Amino acid sequence: MIPFKPNTGKSLEIKTDSGIYLRYPIRTHVIMKEDIMERVVDDYAREYLQEGDCLFISEKIIAIMQGRSYKVSEIKVSRLAKFLVRFVYKPDYGIGIGSPATMELCIRAVGRVKILFAAFCSAIGKLFGKRGVFYNICGPAARAIDGPCDYTIPPYNEYAKMAPDKPFEVAEKLSCHLNCPVVIIDANDIAANVLGKYPLSITDSFCEQVFSDNPLDQCDQQTPLCIVRRAADS
Repeated sequence: MIPFKPNTGKSLEIKTDSGIYLRYPIRTHVIMKEDIMERVVDDYAREYLQEGDCLFISEKIIAIMQGRSYKVSEIKVSRLAKFLVRFVYKPDYGIGIGSPATMELCIRAVGRVKILFAAFCSAIGKLFGKRGVFYNICGPAARAIDGPCDYTIPPYNEYAKMAPDKPFEVAEKLSCHLNCPVVIIDANDIAANVLGKYPLSITDSFCEQVFSDNPLDQCDQQTPLCIVRRAADS
């Protein structure tokens, strides 16, 4: 019997177009830059994996282990970032690029020209009541950027992070290491976005359905890994 329980307010089971699946969130230590990806999945997930399982990994810990998480006080914010952040919609589920520091990281990740073009198109879109134009243009590299919130686990309540670098390559590397499919996902209580996966035959639609209620949660559960298993009666 796998010794993992659902996070508060979440369920182990979820119904998808492909049947019923179980999601087992795995608690780890607080992942730091010094941690090694292969060792983390070996220590916490390998012994519980069965044939047919898929390991979902929060993109946040991949970014952290790649050194793509930065102390907010050490991020030099440009004038452009300070200007653009004034027009960002700030959701209830996280900061996103709604702070000068995270906007600066977005500029570095996407580039000034693309950011300005996205900002212009977003302004036009808002005139017609259309949201999400900015992120649609900037892509996953912008969507995955986030900063500290009230519920962020220390020391990352003082850090902002970028999206993982080459997440598809990371997913392939870990998949071959574990001999099971791996998905790197950016999820919150509103949506789930696949940043990397291996094999590529895993559909984004399936991943988004399995994580539609974000079983890893957003608070201090400290569960960045999740084993996804097809239910026996599905």
